[in-house]
Amino acid sequence: MKHIVCAALLATTVAMPAMTTTAAAEDAICYNCPPQWADWASMLKAIEDKIDVKLPHDNKNSGQTFAQLVAEKANPVADVAYYGVTTGIKAGNEGLVEAYKPTGFDDIPEGLKDPEGKWFAVHYGTLGLFVNVDALGGAPVPQCWGDLTKPEYEGMVGYLDPSSAFVGYAGAVAINLANGGDLSNFDPAISFFKELAKNSPIVPKQTSFARVVSGEIPILFDYDFNAYRAKYDETGNFEFVLPCEGSVRVPYVMSLVANAPNSETGKKVLDFILSDEGQAIWTNAYLQPARPIELPAEVAAKFLPASDYERAKAVDYAEMEKAQAGFGERYLSEVK
Repeated sequence: MKHIVCAALLATTVAMPAMTTTAAAEDAICYNCPPQWADWASMLKAIEDKIDVKLPHDNKNSGQTFAQLVAEKANPVADVAYYGVTTGIKAGNEGLVEAYKPTGFDDIPEGLKDPEGKWFAVHYGTLGLFVNVDALGGAPVPQCWGDLTKPEYEGMVGYLDPSSAFVGYAGAVAINLANGGDLSNFDPAISFFKELAKNSPIVPKQTSFARVVSGEIPILFDYDFNAYRAKYDETGNFEFVLPCEGSVRVPYVMSLVANAPNSETGKKVLDFILSDEGQAIWTNAYLQPARPIELPAEVAAKFLPASDYERAKAVDYAEMEKAQAGFGERYLSEVK
């Protein structure tokens, strides 16, 4: 790791001028790289160990990241950003990021990257229910979205604020499609959230992995990778449920921030994340990598059966982005 060395005054018997030695710090800023989400902790450590770049932890969500990039557009602070695909598309459209095609970019399937490289998928998750079984107080593990409005789950269900956090919006899209809606009609999702509101849900704005592990939130709308991480790496009884009505599979994407203060270092970070070594780190955290590399057998065996994953669909992510603001406004005015 390169560090800035402070100026040192060398005192000798003969007066000597101050001597300064400075090395450019290989540091960069990533917005929305929270260590408890998607095992960013392992990725950040690997970036430091393998390419000698230090990225501080950052616990923003996708919406907060976008807002910060807008506020700092004239004088950027971040070098790279990570967010849900719809926020990445929006950042590209707003000129907040610049085109860059990391090594491995061409291997990312079409539709999961901006052709110019303004955003590109780094991994996938499937939306479902992350359940702390021991915190259910004897209630059965819910198997369907519709179960969550039952009285036995009062005060037990959590979801991230869908007007701000991308995972919250992805959950709303999943519920909407599962109940007969589409990206032009969110009435089913609004009806569901209104009904769920009667069951006193918990609605945090940021990553809540630790709150599920502790039992504070027994059931959380979340991705499979977080539930598997708890199931296999934490002490407790955790399950991932892919709801019976169906769900969505969603990529998370990254971008190089426009006029980033450490642009070249940011490019090194993105190159590593899309490299074979970087993509393999995501699989250790039970994520599907963006580039088509095969999951290790021992990891694949820990997922739900492929037949269950057939209920998880891809959507038109550009249309999903276009619908996001309108849904957020409806949620805030009709539900919250």
